[in-house]
Amino acid sequence: MQIDLVAPEAPGAPGPAADVGQGLRERQKRARREALIDAAHVLVEAHGLDGVTVEGICSHAGVSPRTFFNYFESKDDAVLAFEPFAIDPAVAAEFAAGGPTGALRADLERLVVALVDRPHPSRERIACAMELARREPRLVARQVLAFERHHAEIAGLVAARLGLDARAPRVELVTLLVMALTRATFATWEADGQSGPVQDAVPRVVGELHDLLRDVPG
Repeated sequence: MQIDLVAPEAPGAPGPAADVGQGLRERQKRARREALIDAAHVLVEAHGLDGVTVEGICSHAGVSPRTFFNYFESKDDAVLAFEPFAIDPAVAAEFAAGGPTGALRADLERLVVALVDRPHPSRERIACAMELARREPRLVARQVLAFERHHAEIAGLVAARLGLDARAPRVELVTLLVMALTRATFATWEADGQSGPVQDAVPRVVGELHDLLRDVPG
């Protein structure tokens, strides 16, 4: 499968055509990522992890090795369908500084919105990645490393916001809460048939958590 590259835009002020072009670029970037994930799954299923190379994945997907490393750090990450942890630096800085509202619950909700506002692998790709990880112990180690990296990023923001050491129990509690809300938001969005933006599910998930805690006996 060969992915076509985006034609360069003509110079000039951005307008509707520029917005369409950006949307097209994002769709094509997504298509490249998914093509690389699918190629990695097919090849590892057939040959095992050690029998697959980045070059082989790229050849199967119809992209260059240089393009591969724009999306993944390694072939292991392609097999696991890893999405990069990304949050707008301005959003992160505002949260760490005590904003945007000053109320922790409301600001945590906005932080989760920022975390889920990104593409997400399909349920089928995630299921395939998990099945391959069960067969390949090295992939499990990579999953743990990715979890710890994500955890550390969130903990740093929470620690700065609360003015506490990153190892403090309250920081750990809030960090795991953010990660759980993020995961639950994607699960809710998928259960709803992936209709509408994924971030629209955040208020419902936060509300369900609030209701659950209210019903827990004191």
